[in-house]
Amino acid sequence: MAKIDKSKYTKQELKTLLEQRRIEKNVRQVQVAEPQLISKNSNTTNTAFVLGNGTSRKSINPLDLKVHGKIYGCNALYREFDPDYLVAVDVKMVLEINKAGYQHRNAVWTNPNKTYAKMQNLNFFHPSKGWSSGPTALWLASQHKYDKIFILGFDYKGLNDGKTLNNIYADTANYKKSTDGATFFGNWLRQTASVIKETPNIRYFRVIQSDNYCPDELNKFDNYKAISIEEFKKIFNIS
Repeated sequence: MAKIDKSKYTKQELKTLLEQRRIEKNVRQVQVAEPQLISKNSNTTNTAFVLGNGTSRKSINPLDLKVHGKIYGCNALYREFDPDYLVAVDVKMVLEINKAGYQHRNAVWTNPNKTYAKMQNLNFFHPSKGWSSGPTALWLASQHKYDKIFILGFDYKGLNDGKTLNNIYADTANYKKSTDGATFFGNWLRQTASVIKETPNIRYFRVIQSDNYCPDELNKFDNYKAISIEEFKKIFNIS
């Protein structure tokens, strides 16, 4: 990359530019230095996909992933797709899922709660994780000991330079409006890092857009890498 002339930028512009370059460098390193870590003929017995609901996964159809491995999803994903495991820990979302009768047809996991203690066919974590749905889904997948786990839709930061809500189900029942402020992501990030740290034998690949946030808290792990959505699509022959 060409050297940056710092005199041409304001402090904020320079900060944004440096962050963008760091992201691009991280993505290129994965594509060039470690292609052997991701087989294009992924064995369905050793690969899983964990789907958060950040907007970065919009261009990925979960149906295209089913032939490549198990899928772990969160919350309102059930409205349009049946993952192998659905995790929901928000009370309102669990009540919605129960009203739809979804857990009678598919596996739903949640934390114990007196509000729905008597509901039939829910699977409870014992003890309660006390975590957000996305990291909890990642933890559950990790307990099943896959070789590789691909993480999609874990965007952390909000849209519009981190200011507004980042969720593909914004403006729908039990979700905030798309114009609302971004949700604090610090707990999600710490929980994700905890899972990756505690399971060093699993390779984690976070699938990101070029402008997604790449936190140092994750980049420090040897068993974690960020890869671009374009590279991900090539790996699994997704158009």
